[in-house]
Amino acid sequence: MRIVAVCGLGIGTSIILKMNAENALSELGIDATVEAVSVAEIRRSGQDADIILTTPDLAQILVGFTAQIISIDHVIDKQIIKEKLEKALL
Repeated sequence: MRIVAVCGLGIGTSIILKMNAENALSELGIDATVEAVSVAEIRRSGQDADIILTTPDLAQILVGFTAQIISIDHVIDKQIIKEKLEKALL
């Protein structure tokens, strides 16, 4: 399972999403690889992602990927990230 956290530059919001997703996956007992990337990077290498985590503004421009896109309003809300990942994966 490959999960990709996406933000504009791949160095801020995506890192927070990545860390919180890894924690949530650990709590759920799900083994997955989580990467933090920029929008430019996801366009080059995102076709094999299973799930894309991103913010609502970027979710709109990532339409067309085969991955399930999960939009996260508050990237520091670990519970919401866990709930959305659980719903998508279980």
